[in-house]
Amino acid sequence: MAELAREAGITVRTLRFYRERKLIPPPRREGRIAWYDDDHLARLRTISALLERGHTLSGIAELAEAFDHGRNVGELLGLGAPTEETPVHLSPEELADYFGDQATPENLSAALDLGYLGTDGGEIVHVSRRLLDVSAALVREGIPLADVLAAARRVREHTDALAELFADLVLAQGGSTDDLQRLRPLAKSVVEAELSMAMDRRVRKQP
Repeated sequence: MAELAREAGITVRTLRFYRERKLIPPPRREGRIAWYDDDHLARLRTISALLERGHTLSGIAELAEAFDHGRNVGELLGLGAPTEETPVHLSPEELADYFGDQATPENLSAALDLGYLGTDGGEIVHVSRRLLDVSAALVREGIPLADVLAAARRVREHTDALAELFADLVLAQGGSTDDLQRLRPLAKSVVEAELSMAMDRRVRKQP
């Protein structure tokens, strides 16, 4: 414990306090010896960085609990399921750089529940570079992150339905999952074109 506290630049008393508040996971024990590792050190450095940014210990504790009970990167990405998206590994500080004070426990828990975020050791993983960039851009435009995530949930419902429709179209003709993968670009083209025209119609309706 003393070695960990020294590496993290805090006192042993502070470290004990963090343990009592469950801000860090318990050590691995071998008899009477408690072993801490790099994940514990990364968590402590993250806590210090978040405190410097003005986060409260209560808020940090909620974030820690959310991520400790979130899905890991394997579950997030479907354990090797095909994807065209590029996952992004982030520290909590880097995530805060994207969303500022809107990286609240409530919003991050919503993102975990939606499947946008998972964990990989001491890091956070966002499932998609494109979705991360778009979400951050919308927040910069003044749209609350909570509203962005609520809209994302509705988009998920519609896109799941579209994927099901396209799969039924192909499989009904005797196609296979390999055919679905091969014809996937066609489905994307249809959706992009229809969305583009739908946005045109919506803009024309605006007074």
